[in-house]
Order: sequence, then C-alpha cells, then structure tokens
Amino acid sequence: SIREPRPGDEDSILSLIRDLALYEKAPEQVVAQRSDLTEALFGDEAVAQCVLAEKSGEALGFALFFINFSTWTGRPGLYLEDLFVREAARGQGIGKALLLHLATIARRRDYGRMEWSVLDWNRPAIEFYESLGARPMNGWTVYRLDRSALLALDS
Repeated sequence: SIREPRPGDEDSILSLIRDLALYEKAPEQVVAQRSDLTEALFGDEAVAQCVLAEKSGEALGFALFFINFSTWTGRPGLYLEDLFVREAARGQGIGKALLLHLATIARRRDYGRMEWSVLDWNRPAIEFYESLGARPMNGWTVYRLDRSALLALDS
C-alpha cells in the first residue's frame, strides 16, 4: 500500500534515505536527523511531502517531493527529490506505483509538470523513467550551492 507518512514514521524514512545514499555511493553525505524530518514533513512550516510504500507494515520504498513553480507555465509543479525502493523489493512494481501516485497528486492539484534529476550512471532508473514516457531535459545542467558555499557568500 502507499500512504502519507504520520508522525512517528521519521525513523523508517531516515532508514530509507540512508539505504538510498548507499545505493548512490554517498552514505557519508547523509547528515539529516530524525528531528529534521519531523520539522520538514510535519512542522508548522513543512517544506516537503512524502509517500511510503509498505507491505505488512514494513516500509519498502518512499518518494519525497516538494512544490516548485514554473514562471513559464505560471503553475506550480511537483519536484521529486527522491524515489527509492529497497533492493529486496525491486521488480514488484513498487517504484512505478509510487511514481503513478505522485502523478495522480500532480493531476489532482492541477500542476503544470513533474520533474526530477537522475544520476547519469543510474541506467536502471533512466530506463524505468523513460519507459513511463519521461524524457531528459538535454541542455540543462544542475548547479548547487551547498551549505558551506551559502555561508561563504557575503550578504
């Protein structure tokens, strides 16, 4: 089943995030804590949303997203930050179910689009996304100011 998280699910979500980081060969980059997820998902000024895929109460996957805005369409959009299914649960349609659930949310809310990034080396994910009709945005490169770069900028 797919459901929205409830307070108390933070440890399950954090475990999935850590498993995702291992898969992406960057476990040392996860610095998020349970309290960060509590605030981001359930706080007064929540900035993220999430859905969990479960079987018999066990979290097998998740999709974490937030709302962005397109100046060109004049509409909000859904930005998928992370989609992950534990290795033992892959091949059962869970990833597709999560993505279709998000597409339903985007349609219901009348969003203009849904976007995400994928690592260039992640061929299984790329093939999965393309099988659903998603296409790469060639000509665009993602840029990032990480925390240290943000702190180094003069106001």
